[in-house]
Amino acid sequence: MIVDSGSTKVDWCLATESHTIFRVQTQGINPVHMSAEKISAVIESELLSSVPDCRPSEIYFYGSGVLPALKKKMCKILKSVFYQADVVCSESDLLGAARALLGKRAGVACILGTGSNSCYYDGNSILKNTPPLGYILGDEGGGASLGIAFLNALYKGLLPCGLKDEFEQWLGMDYAQIIHRVYREPQANRWLASLSPFISEKCHGNNLIEDVKLLIISEFKNFIKRNIEVYYNGQNIEKKVSAVGSIAHYYRPEFEQALNEEGYMLGAIHKSPLNGLLEFHGCSVYTE
Repeated sequence: MIVDSGSTKVDWCLATESHTIFRVQTQGINPVHMSAEKISAVIESELLSSVPDCRPSEIYFYGSGVLPALKKKMCKILKSVFYQADVVCSESDLLGAARALLGKRAGVACILGTGSNSCYYDGNSILKNTPPLGYILGDEGGGASLGIAFLNALYKGLLPCGLKDEFEQWLGMDYAQIIHRVYREPQANRWLASLSPFISEKCHGNNLIEDVKLLIISEFKNFIKRNIEVYYNGQNIEKKVSAVGSIAHYYRPEFEQALNEEGYMLGAIHKSPLNGLLEFHGCSVYTE
């Protein structure tokens, strides 16, 4: 069983060397915010209720919130549910991203989703990690950060006339409602990241607005300067950067341009780490 776990959703994939048995999606799991009882309830009510005969012999769980101090907690929860498993491992989503992107090769791996994170990986474990600091203090290049940059530029008059009216019509909200949503309602980071479809539309194709594209490239440059450069200081390693996540996937041209302009090359880009993790653990990759 290979598990790609986030705070919003979890992908559970049971596979062998030759084929995928099933893939099931449940609500998100985060051991920082959820009790052991709540996590067990999610697994039993959403996973085992749909696949009652799920009896993996090995479980590799990669998830957000799996801090070093919480690895044992997560392993204990998984072992209590999948008591027949001989091997139960719980690791961070960042290590999962690195293994999915790089396999057993050393290099720099990133997560660019709602938030952002990065590391220097030696082919087995993480050697260096720049603290992402969350969407208020950091997370440069993540979806929430792109949303903040876009709203800031839009309402401070730094983007073309008429775009504000188009955006508010698309969103169904005006300035006052946006301010209320960001400052008075929960999960502002997810809401800010949800603006990405509109922003992406203005970066590509017939709806391209050059000022929006340059804004996004600038945000990716901030991510590189504040998170990536430190891995290369005094190190003779290949300046190639790989990334996993929806933002990396949908803004690949802008991310690659930012990397190139800062003196780096683009490595692998995966929307999801699941197939890369299946391959890392010697399993058949999942196909729709």
